[in-house]
Amino acid sequence: MENDYLTVSALTKYIKRKFDVDPYLNKIYLTGEISNFRLRPNAHQYFSLKDDHAKISAIMFKSAFNKIKFTPEEGMKVLVVGHISVYEPSGSYQIYVERMEPDGVGQLYQAYEQLKKKLATEGLFSLEKQELPKFPKQIAVVTSPSGAVIRDIITTVRRRYPIAQIVLFPALVQGTEASADIVQQIQRVNEIGGFDTLIVGRGGGSIEDLWPFNEENVARAIVASKIPIISSVGHETDTTIADLVADVRAATPTAAAELAVPRLDQVLVDLKTSQNRIVNAEYQILEQLKLRLKRLEQSPVLTAPQRIYETFSQRLDILTQRLYNQADKITGKRKYQFADLKMRLRLVAPTYAIKQQQQLLTTLQARLERATKQNFKNIHQHYQVLVGSLDHLSPLKILSRGYTYTTDDANHFISRVSQLKSHSVQVHFSDGILKARVDQVIPKEKEEKKNG
Repeated sequence: MENDYLTVSALTKYIKRKFDVDPYLNKIYLTGEISNFRLRPNAHQYFSLKDDHAKISAIMFKSAFNKIKFTPEEGMKVLVVGHISVYEPSGSYQIYVERMEPDGVGQLYQAYEQLKKKLATEGLFSLEKQELPKFPKQIAVVTSPSGAVIRDIITTVRRRYPIAQIVLFPALVQGTEASADIVQQIQRVNEIGGFDTLIVGRGGGSIEDLWPFNEENVARAIVASKIPIISSVGHETDTTIADLVADVRAATPTAAAELAVPRLDQVLVDLKTSQNRIVNAEYQILEQLKLRLKRLEQSPVLTAPQRIYETFSQRLDILTQRLYNQADKITGKRKYQFADLKMRLRLVAPTYAIKQQQQLLTTLQARLERATKQNFKNIHQHYQVLVGSLDHLSPLKILSRGYTYTTDDANHFISRVSQLKSHSVQVHFSDGILKARVDQVIPKEKEEKKNG
């Protein structure tokens, strides 16, 4: 009997089929510790789940991972729901995770703590808060148009400070799209401008209901707002991320309105009190000025002003006399100095000095003339010596002593017999040129042997 051999692919498909049709593996509730996790932004997540004795590979597709509210971390214990199947290319079985939440701590609370830690590390909670204006003219409110929040705010503001204008910017305050809507309305309020205060809030509810106010995009929009923001989310015991980053936190919508506007009756009382204080202060200032004026009127300056000038007039006379005396002394001293200088000038008259310098000039001119003549004579003698030397070195001088030099037809100087290229040569004497024809050339070696 022949055996039927299966291919690896066929066996893997058979095993995968067993996994897929098994009702116990179609929906698995599993608890374990996350291992080999590395966050892949906007992608499928691959990791492992393990306990003390075993480990299983896990995959969570991007669509399912984007729904969880916390960030998985290495070593975190989680509860997952999924199904078991086989990945055919490698033949390995793994769990395909559809839902995940922390084991022992709620998913939303875990996400809340993670975001809170992240923003605290960035310093968003410790930023300098903007001050609320004391007398706002326009107040923007971002909340649900149908909730009790806007009604409570309108009622409180009308009762306390009816001159303030309230503008509602309706937004979703619950659900998956609420955070984006809240961010859009906060940015819209800032773009329009002209608002003194911005209130963001909603009524109480569970952590799921309040979750849009724990989203990172809402927190960053509140921090980026140029308008002071009052956060009023949930009840007094509820604390959201929006409360932590807002400029002011209010426990209730009514409290938010009370923080946003003053009491008009109290403002009027304060104005009346300030008015009375100003009137009293002005009255006291006027009384002090009247008293001062009375003292000035009774002062000697106004009652007998001539007394002031008596002393100054006497001092002026004394100083004038001193000035005259000092001027006489200075003038006499200058006259004596002038006479002394005049006498000394006569003793050192420039006539003699001029005569002496003229004699010196005549002597120097005679010296200069003699030196010039001697210098010219020396130069002439040196010139004669150079001319004689040049004459001794002149080729014509050498030719006059019986020497000659020879050139060819091209007037090239010939110093060796090897330079002859034709039989016609020119012999140069001191008094003329001799044209000759060469009949025979005898090298120097042959001439030496002949003579020897």
